[in-house]
This record gives sequence, structure tokens and C-alpha cells, in this order.
Amino acid sequence: MIQEKYWIIVASKDHAQRGTSEGVAQACHGKEAPLKRMKPGDWVIIYSSKEHFGSGEKYQKFTAIGRVKDEVVYQFEMSRDFKPFRRNITYYACSEVAIIPLVERLEFIQNKKQWGYPFRFGFFEIAEQDFNVIAGEMLQTVEV
Repeated sequence: MIQEKYWIIVASKDHAQRGTSEGVAQACHGKEAPLKRMKPGDWVIIYSSKEHFGSGEKYQKFTAIGRVKDEVVYQFEMSRDFKPFRRNITYYACSEVAIIPLVERLEFIQNKKQWGYPFRFGFFEIAEQDFNVIAGEMLQTVEV
């Protein structure tokens, strides 16, 4: 049996909402490589530092959670000049959860004073216990 993994993708809330409505995820401004690391059954949590792409206002919440549906990584033409790669995701109904109250409980955040550092990479793997902390808040009525 293949062990599932747990990923965080950083995207503004408006981009996360678009992804959840379309059942897809993009990472790192449409790069293919991060999406190829995910496997069917892996969990994905979207963290939104901003509410709107390009905005200076902080949002700092986990905004979506889902599972990778299949093996397919594909390119999608959003415009003539922008053809990002995508992954199909099954998203679950969830509550948005602010990160600040969780910082002390999350092991992937090693420096609690500069907790935002790991999110600068846009895509990264987390341990199951960190996933359970976040998912436990987001999916209070959903069995994971």
C-alpha cells in the first residue's frame, strides 16, 4: 500500500475559490513540477496569505482542503499567454481556519516568531500530525 502524503499549496483566497469551484489545483504560478509530486489519494490544503491575488491585505487562513483524484497533470489555457498546469482535486466542505492560533501546534513551523517562512515556497509537504491539526479544525464534521 502506498502511503498518502500531505501537501500545502499557497494561493490567494480568490484563486482557491476558483480552484475549488472547478475541482482543480495549480501551484507556484502554474508550474508542472510540484503537481507531479502529488499522487492519487494525497491530501492538499490551500493556505491563503492574501484574500485577493496582488492585494497587500493579509488574510492568513487555510481556505480549502481536498484529495488528489487521479494521476493526470495537464495544461489548461487560461489565456493566450498563460497556460498553467493543473491537477484534479476532490474538495470537501470545510471551515476556513486562521493560522495564528495554530502556529504553536504546527511542527513544520520551526521558528514560531517568523512562522510565515515555509509558505514563501508556495508548495511543500507536511507531516501527517500537522495535517491532522489543520484538518481537525477545517473538517469538524467530516471523517478523514
